[in-house]
Amino acid sequence: MEKQYPQVELDISIDDDEIEAAMLQVLSFPELDHVVQGTLHEAGITQPVSLTLLVTDDAAIQKLNRRYRQQDKSTDVLSFPLLDQPLVNAPGDQLWATSEESEHNESAHLSEAKEKLPAFVTPSELPTHLGDIVISWPTVVRQAGEGDHSPAYELLYLLAHGVLHLVGYDDQTEAGYAAMVHLQESILQAVGRKEAQSR
Repeated sequence: MEKQYPQVELDISIDDDEIEAAMLQVLSFPELDHVVQGTLHEAGITQPVSLTLLVTDDAAIQKLNRRYRQQDKSTDVLSFPLLDQPLVNAPGDQLWATSEESEHNESAHLSEAKEKLPAFVTPSELPTHLGDIVISWPTVVRQAGEGDHSPAYELLYLLAHGVLHLVGYDDQTEAGYAAMVHLQESILQAVGRKEAQSR
């Protein structure tokens, strides 16, 4: 029986012509689509979805990391989920906290006068917008060298990681981290990318 993949609208932006040229030397845009579809399939997501991917440099991702995570350093991948609840069906210790749980956990730090923002709602005729993923290409290249595998493998691995975050997985617990690593490795094997692709 043929696998059924969800319909995906993937909007890809690349900050820099040099980064785009370097990326296209090692992989193709259809591979990015295939990894996103495979990740969603492995996570059990069947509904039509959309998401954005920005590939940028260390300075730009550091600004985003500082602004949204209060960490003034570059990183490999950032995910910005738009959903209020995880879309994936997985054990609670593998998922990020819902906005209600986060509010409860941070209640001592929040003003009671602060109004709760309305939930993000996608019109039924449109695909569910999962959110945004940002990946630093220079970090991809560095980590690929350190891990002795290709930049293509590293980028696709981080893309799968970002998609898993968008649908609800979190790696802040041992269970969540193990589940995400297992899924990422399975997805890359399924699309024909193996880690030992060093140059």
